[in-house]
Amino acid sequence: MKSLVSFLLLVLAATVQAISANGGNRLLVILEDVAEKDGYSKFLGDLEGRGFAITYETPKSEKLSLFHLGERSYDHVLLLPTKAKGLGPNLTPSILLQFINAEGNILLALSGSAPVPTSLVSVLLEFDIHLPTDRQGLVVDHFNYDTVSAAEKHDVLVLPYPGRLRPGLRDFFSHDVVSGGRAGHDAQSRGLLSFPQGVGQTLGNGALLSPILRGPSTSYSYNPKEESESVDDLFASGAQLSLVSALQARNSARFTVVGSAAMLSDKWFDAKVTKVGEKASVATGNREFAKAVSGWTFQETGVLRVNWVEHHLNEPGLTNASNPKIYRIKNDVTYSISLSEYSWDKYIPFTVPDDDELQLEFSMLSPFHRLPLKPTISSEDSTTYSASFQLPDQHGIFNFLVNYKRPFLSNVFEKNTVSVRHFAHDEWPRSFVISGAWPWIAGIGATVVGWLGFCAVWLYSAPPRKGESKKKQ
Repeated sequence: MKSLVSFLLLVLAATVQAISANGGNRLLVILEDVAEKDGYSKFLGDLEGRGFAITYETPKSEKLSLFHLGERSYDHVLLLPTKAKGLGPNLTPSILLQFINAEGNILLALSGSAPVPTSLVSVLLEFDIHLPTDRQGLVVDHFNYDTVSAAEKHDVLVLPYPGRLRPGLRDFFSHDVVSGGRAGHDAQSRGLLSFPQGVGQTLGNGALLSPILRGPSTSYSYNPKEESESVDDLFASGAQLSLVSALQARNSARFTVVGSAAMLSDKWFDAKVTKVGEKASVATGNREFAKAVSGWTFQETGVLRVNWVEHHLNEPGLTNASNPKIYRIKNDVTYSISLSEYSWDKYIPFTVPDDDELQLEFSMLSPFHRLPLKPTISSEDSTTYSASFQLPDQHGIFNFLVNYKRPFLSNVFEKNTVSVRHFAHDEWPRSFVISGAWPWIAGIGATVVGWLGFCAVWLYSAPPRKGESKKKQ
């Protein structure tokens, strides 16, 4: 009986850990009408297949509440387009910001066919994400569009998968990653994305913002209500346009804006597109891309975990206890940190991307050492990074600090405070060990030898006899 109870408790603990590993599985989906979920059945079905418990609500629902007794009622929120100008009293900008501050994650999908609610515009402005002033815009491209569905309006963009944002960053959204490395050289195997009737955004200079999918150099955004043949006042164009944008807050909460909600619909999950200038039709990769974007937003990927941190003396003949509170100046120490990365349904060893570096700072007010941490031990679910160094010749209160913050990876901030003391009176090295003291030791030796020689000469040099002195006189 006891073994059965222990087994059930173990299973319960493992289930709780699996659910909480990615921030929870409670997902709230906001739609204009609950019946509209049928148009996103495949996307929502994929989310349910990944273990999410989905609740559907409308913005004006009286039962809707993101918090209960001060705690989050949901772990993630998916906001699909609505026609209402506002989202009601339960989804005000302050409540959505409070949800982010409480480490909740939000995936926002927009549409170029309807204005964006003012409350969402206010939230986006808080994050330095800008939309057209009239809350409505449409991205078109006369050189990268689908010739079948957008032969006249050119508002269904056909785009390649995004690449790495910059060297040294982890890649979560390229075709090689999304398809599991099954990349080819032809258009059919590389895959294309369709971006129908989407809204483009422009991003500020904040370090927390990152574009996932940018607009092509020939794309631009305009107000579809303008019926003139030429567009004089553009909102943005080219790479200024971010079609899919991401923000990771300082608490590692995630907020993603998908400029085209139709990109997530069943119609475009299975659609085939023909890019202008080409004859062959290519199946869109929207389903795989939507999985990658939603997986990152809902913390199924890119979540780092610190398993343990250890620092100790690295000197022979001494007690090298783990994590002591006090060291001595010029001690040789070793610092180690174990990191894991959550990837979909399990933890894997975290590997620092190429052209990047995990660093350790040993600092007081400013770093005395900034050292690279190198991988030393790797297991099935973790990697241990270590660095060995000598403490500075400075006493005081110091910190072992690992501050690793990169786009698309959750933040790692580990700070361990220790005291560094002077040498004790019996720990100073003897003078004959210090080479700089040798001239002084030699001087002392010469003085002693000279004094002893003088004493010997004085003692053994007899004075003249009295008789001999009188004879001489």
